[in-house]
Amino acid sequence: MAKRKTKFICQECGYESAKWMGKCPGCGVWNKMTEETEKPVNTRRGAFAHSQGAALASKATPITSIETVSEPRIYTEMKELNRVLGGGVVKGSLVLIGGDPGIGKSTLLLQVSSQLANQNHSVLYISGEESVRQTKLRADRLGVSSDQLLVYAETSLEEISRTIDSTDPSFVIVDSIQTIYHPDITSAPGSVSQVRECTAELMRIGKTKGIAIFIVGHVTKEGSIAGPRLLEHMVDTVLYFEGERHHTYRILRAVKNRFGSTNEMGIFEMKELGLEEVANPSEIFLEERSGGAAGSTVVASMEGTRPVLVEIQALISPTSFGNPRRMATGIDHNRVPLLMAVLEKRVGMLLQNQDAYLKVAGGVKLDEPAIDLAIAVSIASSFRDKPTRATDCIIGEVGLTGEVRRVSRIEQRVQEAAKLGFERVILPANNLGGWTIPAGIELIGVQSVSEALKAALGGQ
Repeated sequence: MAKRKTKFICQECGYESAKWMGKCPGCGVWNKMTEETEKPVNTRRGAFAHSQGAALASKATPITSIETVSEPRIYTEMKELNRVLGGGVVKGSLVLIGGDPGIGKSTLLLQVSSQLANQNHSVLYISGEESVRQTKLRADRLGVSSDQLLVYAETSLEEISRTIDSTDPSFVIVDSIQTIYHPDITSAPGSVSQVRECTAELMRIGKTKGIAIFIVGHVTKEGSIAGPRLLEHMVDTVLYFEGERHHTYRILRAVKNRFGSTNEMGIFEMKELGLEEVANPSEIFLEERSGGAAGSTVVASMEGTRPVLVEIQALISPTSFGNPRRMATGIDHNRVPLLMAVLEKRVGMLLQNQDAYLKVAGGVKLDEPAIDLAIAVSIASSFRDKPTRATDCIIGEVGLTGEVRRVSRIEQRVQEAAKLGFERVILPANNLGGWTIPAGIELIGVQSVSEALKAALGGQ
């Protein structure tokens, strides 16, 4: 009988060692090395090959002789989900959905399962955390009922594989991957080895049978998906379900997608009967904006292929401490002191003794450079206690020398602002020309932060 190999794996970062160590050399965390005994499992052959491309994988082939086949997609009734997935669900794809506990991952997938089942697609919903009766209670609350939707409570991968073979579904939901275990691996469910091997086996099943599989992944306290980082590399699509428990709006964001654009965003609202998609998120984010308030500006940000108008709020007040505070919610906190330094050096504002608090209203997270100018105008507006015009939209990237640089997809941003009734758009001068300006809106091109402040606040 062959002797099984024993190794020690860090549960935080996945670092492997032949001997136990108190402190992980990979991440520096103490007492996270656990012993795992593995039996080699042949789950990798065929896992990375699509069913239509398996024959091509047997030998090296010139790329010019390979025929391209468009991926067939299946559309759900949720247009927001279709957009995030790149146009619909691809057969044989493996989709990973992560999010905080209670954010609505299971609710979303159960609603999607019902919609696919109503289209006469066979759906197998595998729950490793709830019994079939608990799943039925949620289904009754959401109004989910279809003979094509099969519910199965199991955590053994062998039993799950047999059930998939016997039912032959078109879609499989696994909630969650951290509860599934492979019987040939002795480590506990949720460990690095279990998550890796179970995902590889599910990927093999999905690719060879052409089954689209959705996997729910737990997240750590930092917000990243728990388990080895390899998990995100193995799957085709990684989606994050974001939001706050105290707000009804949820954001589904794609951070990886082999079949579509990354950084796409879908907006949902959590209601009593489940999640409802928000058709016009810009209108939702701006509906509670108070007019005539200093420190408030509106920016048109691109989330994937969609322009979204959001409000950026700034509060500048004299500090009571030796070191002034710089706090930001919804934007990179490192961007705040950078833009404040530009305002102090290039515009002459004395901000070194001021506390700065910035927030993106609505719980949205923005990370593109086109919001720089709106942040700078918000800071200056609060510092001077001069409100901006409620019908102004501000777009532009700010350089360290105080120049305002061009941004991408300016036409789509301006069209979204015009659709919501904005009258003026302050934008980089280099973005003027070469595209059709919507009727009823005025464009003000600026080349520096000083020009932007003069246009937005009416003074130097």
